[in-house]
Amino acid sequence: MNVLSKFPYWRQDFTASLVVFLVAVPLCVGVAVASGVPAELGLVTGIVGGIITGLMPGSSLQVSGPAAGLTVLVFEAVSEFGVSALGVIVLVAGLLQLAMGFSKVGRWFRAISVSVVEGMLCGIGLVIIAGQIYVAAGLKAPDTGLGKIAGLPGAVTDALSSTAALTSLVIGTGTIAVIVLWKRMPKAAQAVPGALAAVLLATVTALVFGLPVATVEVEGLLGVIQPPGSGAFGELASPAIWGTIVAFALIASAESLFSAAAVDRLHDGPRTQYDKEMIAQGAGNTICGALGALPMTAVIVRSSANVAAGAKTKASRVLHGVWLLLFAAALPSALALIPIPALAGILIHAGWKLIPFRQTAALWRSHRGEALILAVTAVSIVAVNMFEGVLIGLALSVVKTAWDASHTKLEVIDKGAGPVQVYLSGNATFLRLPKILDSLEALPQDRPIELDLTGLHHLDHACRTALENWAERHSEAGTEPVKVTETDVVPAAVGVTATQSELQKAAGGTPPVYNGGPRG
Repeated sequence: MNVLSKFPYWRQDFTASLVVFLVAVPLCVGVAVASGVPAELGLVTGIVGGIITGLMPGSSLQVSGPAAGLTVLVFEAVSEFGVSALGVIVLVAGLLQLAMGFSKVGRWFRAISVSVVEGMLCGIGLVIIAGQIYVAAGLKAPDTGLGKIAGLPGAVTDALSSTAALTSLVIGTGTIAVIVLWKRMPKAAQAVPGALAAVLLATVTALVFGLPVATVEVEGLLGVIQPPGSGAFGELASPAIWGTIVAFALIASAESLFSAAAVDRLHDGPRTQYDKEMIAQGAGNTICGALGALPMTAVIVRSSANVAAGAKTKASRVLHGVWLLLFAAALPSALALIPIPALAGILIHAGWKLIPFRQTAALWRSHRGEALILAVTAVSIVAVNMFEGVLIGLALSVVKTAWDASHTKLEVIDKGAGPVQVYLSGNATFLRLPKILDSLEALPQDRPIELDLTGLHHLDHACRTALENWAERHSEAGTEPVKVTETDVVPAAVGVTATQSELQKAAGGTPPVYNGGPRG
């Protein structure tokens, strides 16, 4: 009793660990099979994510393991470099994550555009759905994302004309139906996660009726653990593999830290320490790579199940890793009974949940530029690959930010007599400088000018210098000095100390006249 008193939440954490374990088993196996590697490697990653990453500081309640979001990238890597090189890729990616964590880069991942992340998940979801439909029907999927989507009508036709393919497709479709409808079951039944219930029902159905469907191939836990050898490390001499490594590190980190932010909104416990969480993810992936297993990320499905089940401390996620280890060691033969189309159905459902329908609709109503970035990122991932698609999305996000940051408005009021009034507002940067100068140089040369800068949020050095030169030229013909009105916000934004002669000088060295706040 004294021991238990040191763990006041042991009952809640124990119960939650069992729930997360039941959620994790079909997902670990399904992600591994879809990635083109032995099913046991998915369990190995789940074990490391639970026991190793689970023990480390960072985020107390989120759970790590193999994620559907990396399935496409892993499959591409295995197809290009082979299963033997996967361990090296994951190991080096983990070391990069460790370096980023110790360099305190983790918090900066929160600055990634949400539209890019949502576009990434959308693109991944589309590729997973398209690819797993072929798997559900027992057919070979095309290699490219566009090929998968373009070939779907033909795949459906082939499935309907083949008894074996149709039987396999029915198993996959039934699995999806059970997962979707399971939420309508009595609460007592919902104690078993829908994905696990669907797999169990599919397995029992295939066994009872002797259905001709493919099942998971089992090699044994120790048989699949293959630390990378010297030949695998020799792949690092190829520049192509480094792009994949960087993609693993960046995408896994972004997915984990965005998951952490989402999980933090689900509970009132300690908040995530992003740099420490990055280190925990890096340590987990380094060990996964050393074992030749799949990469890991924090997984929102398991994490939300953990919170919903009443978990209070990290003990729940560590225990879930222990249960995975016991299952993989004691009951590996049970995996051989699972129909592959049932796992495909689980991943189709997971891919559907990755597509942010509500977020996209909300973005389209309020920020159409961001919605466009989301759509382009998703399409690029389908058309090219995940890494390049994300880079395209990030590039578009930077361009949009630069465009928004450089938005200025210049208004000229000329009453026919007296000074011409010019109002400049927004963000005056070098990107808008040609348009600003064209408007100023078109003003009457023989009229006094009043330039109002109080509406500016930012004035960069290039614009300030150009305004100085324009003011000098305007006053060369003997016109009275340009009168400038500005606040102390503008010089503060550029980080310089302004003086009255800094913006421009009138002919003969007469400084302009300033109104507004102090000039420093």
